[in-house]
Amino acid sequence: MTKEECMEALSKHANIKPVITSTVWNELEKENKEFFEAYAQSKSKDDRMSEEETNQMIQKMISDSSKPSSP
Repeated sequence: MTKEECMEALSKHANIKPVITSTVWNELEKENKEFFEAYAQSKSKDDRMSEEETNQMIQKMISDSSKPSSP
């Protein structure tokens, strides 16, 4: 799902203003560069990730973020 698709879906289904979604998306891109780079790379491979691939990537990020980082 692209940023624009996300903005449209959240506006339509959750009544969230597109400017809010855009702002949050931009901050997420800053904080999670690796995820968004991988996401962009994956999108360029086959234009869109499947829902399953997206879920797997999100689950991996959640799993990785819950592991204690070593000093």
